[in-house]
Amino acid sequence: MRVRTVVLGSIVVAAAVVAGLYQTGRLPPALLALGGDTAHAEAAPAGGPPPAMPVPVAAVLKRSLPIYLDYSARTESIAAISLQAKVSGYIQAQPATDGSDVKAGDLLYKIDPRDFQTALDQANAQLQRDQSNIDYLRSNFDRGSELTKNGWLNKDTFDQRESNLKQAQATLASDQAAQRQAELNLGYTEIRAPFAGRLGRNQAPVGTLISVGGGALNTLVQLDPIYVTFNPSETELAKIRAAQAAGKVAIDVLLPGETEAKHRGELTFLDNSVDNQTGTILARATVGNGDFGLLPGQYVRVRVHLKPQPDALMVPQVAVAASQFGRYVYVVSQDNKAEQRLVTLGPTDGALVAIEKGLAEGDRVITGNTQKIFYPGMPVQPLPEQQQQAKAGS
Repeated sequence: MRVRTVVLGSIVVAAAVVAGLYQTGRLPPALLALGGDTAHAEAAPAGGPPPAMPVPVAAVLKRSLPIYLDYSARTESIAAISLQAKVSGYIQAQPATDGSDVKAGDLLYKIDPRDFQTALDQANAQLQRDQSNIDYLRSNFDRGSELTKNGWLNKDTFDQRESNLKQAQATLASDQAAQRQAELNLGYTEIRAPFAGRLGRNQAPVGTLISVGGGALNTLVQLDPIYVTFNPSETELAKIRAAQAAGKVAIDVLLPGETEAKHRGELTFLDNSVDNQTGTILARATVGNGDFGLLPGQYVRVRVHLKPQPDALMVPQVAVAASQFGRYVYVVSQDNKAEQRLVTLGPTDGALVAIEKGLAEGDRVITGNTQKIFYPGMPVQPLPEQQQQAKAGS
C-alpha cells in the first residue's frame, strides 16, 4: 500500500513539473510538440462543422451499351484430312516440308512415276493400233454398202463387215478408257493440296514403299477461316435467335490473356436440338484467321454480340460499393454533400458498368476516398479534373 502511494505521488509531482516547464517555455521539444497538438485539439470548437473532404468525381454518362454473351469455346478446323496414296510406289520427293503452310494445288508428295508412265505409253500404243484397224474396217464397210446395192455382195457378207466394224468401235472405246485410267494413275503419283492449310508431321520419308489403302502420309488442316464452337444455355437461345432475326450475329474471339479481340467472325450454325443432360445447345461461329493466330483445339473465349442497349447510364465500376442493403454509390449533392444511393447494376463495358436504377443523367458519383466518408451527408469538395488526373498519375 505504501509503494502505490509513493508511485502515485511521483506521478503527481512529475505532472506538476511538466506543467511548470510548459508555462515557463522550457518544455523539451518532443513534449512541446505533443503538448502543442493536444492544445490545438482542445482548442478546436466542439460541435463545429468538419472540413470538406476532397473527392474525385465522375459524371453519369448516357451512351449506347454493347450487349454480349460471354462463353468458353474451342477452335476446330473446317477441314482436316489424312493424305493417302491412290497408287502404290516409292516416295520420290516431298517438296513441302513438315509444318509448312501450303496453297491449294501445291505439290506435297511425288511417287516414282516410271511404271505409270510406261502403262500410259502402252495404252496409247494400243489405242493407235485399234484406231488404224477401225479405219480399215470402216472403209471395207463403206465399199460393201455400195456393192450390196448393185447386187455384187451378198447380204450375209455385208452383215459380217458391219459386225466387225462395231466390234472394233467397242474395242476402241475400251482402249480410250484404259488410256484415261493410265493418265489418272500417272496423275496420282503427284499428291497435291486440295485446299490451303498447314501440313503436319511427315509419316513417309523419301524412299518409303507405300500402297493403296496404307497408312497416312501426313495430315493437312485448314486454318483460315476456322470454326469456334461453344454451348449457350437454352435460356439464352431466345436472345441469340432474336439477334439472328435482326441480322448477322458478330462474334469476338479472345485468346487467354487478351483483353481486346484480334479475331472476329459471325455465328453460322445452331444445332437442331438441346442436350437434355446439360441444357445447352451447340453453336458454331466462322472466324477469319488470316494471321494463323488460332490453331484447332485451342480453348478461347467468345463474345456473342446482341442488340445494343441505347441510352444506358454508365459509371466507373470503382464507384460502386456493397453493403447489407445492396449495391450503392455516393453522389455529390447540390450543396456538396455525400449522398448515398442504392443502385441496380446492369451489364459492364470495360471499366464502366450500367446503372439500371438509382441514378440520373448528370449526377456526379464519387470515385475515390469513399472509405473516408463516414456517414451520408458528410461535406465533400469535388476535385477539378486536372487534380484528379494528377492524383491518379502519382
